Amino acid sequence: MKKKILCCAALLLATVLLLGFLQLLLMPKYMADKQEGALIGEYYRETTAHDVLFVGDCEVYECFTPPTLWEEYGVTSYIRGSAQQLPWQSYHLLEEMLKRETPKAVVFNVYALKYGTPQNEAYNRMTLDGMRMSREKLSAIRASMTEGESLLSYLLPLLRFHSRWDELSAEDWQYLLHRDTVSHNGYLMQTGILPKTSDREGVPLADYTLPATAMFYLEQMRLLCEENGVALILIKAPTNNWRYYWYDEWDAQIADYADGHGLSYYNFIGLDGEIGLDWSTDTYDGGAHLNVYGAEKLTSYFGEILCRELGLAGHRDDAEISAVWAEKLDAYKQEKEKGNTP
Repeated sequence: MKKKILCCAALLLATVLLLGFLQLLLMPKYMADKQEGALIGEYYRETTAHDVLFVGDCEVYECFTPPTLWEEYGVTSYIRGSAQQLPWQSYHLLEEMLKRETPKAVVFNVYALKYGTPQNEAYNRMTLDGMRMSREKLSAIRASMTEGESLLSYLLPLLRFHSRWDELSAEDWQYLLHRDTVSHNGYLMQTGILPKTSDREGVPLADYTLPATAMFYLEQMRLLCEENGVALILIKAPTNNWRYYWYDEWDAQIADYADGHGLSYYNFIGLDGEIGLDWSTDTYDGGAHLNVYGAEKLTSYFGEILCRELGLAGHRDDAEISAVWAEKLDAYKQEKEKGNTP
């Protein structure tokens, strides 16, 4: 009887190990392609706290460079951004981060407030699969699932990716047990240059009211920051390509919300001269996003605002933090020199 129990236990263990191995093998690695899918998980590698945390979509992880904030101001920061990060995802990511650390400020990019319903499973995966198991992850999954998706497929991704056999490549084996770091504290570098050639505006909308669900989660972020003694700063990145257009009517609603709750809101659209942006050199995709040269200019401009508003003095006198960031800055400069184009 005892031998039978041991055999069953061994069989069960072998089955669990096999399924675990298959899940690791079949899940997308996001190393050479769609690197934005690797961003969320990289946060857990951090060993020091941050003065500023950014949350939001591509307009944070491609427009602000934490190494620049460190080099120019001695300010430590991290960008917890992901592709098409929805407002409820930003909220639950923020919940998770504020359990780990208490920054001086949280910076939220408001573009995603246009979304009031779940959008796309592929983008969901890029945000949610990288989160560690927690109550916040479960809540984010439930709020994000599109029609036909199941909670179980997020808890056991093998159920979703079991059919990837014909897509497996050398990358899947190379990164079976580890991942390279693709970002610089959440910033995904692009060094390519593709000038903006059109000032075409967005298509007129029938209704410009920002969705109630999105505004609910903005309010939840505000309350969460208030409870933790953290300043919430709202921003709109300077990019305003017709494909990702920011309407004046949306802007007015955010400005009213910020004014009504005593929040700072910085809309960088139209401040090209002050920031120093040149749309012939500072974008890699025709004006939809900034490249590293534009991101450095915007970060430098915003860093001065952050230091003034928050009274940040920097950490250059802290030997431990300085040593950590010296390595980060060196890696950043090496990649910039080498070039990394989409």
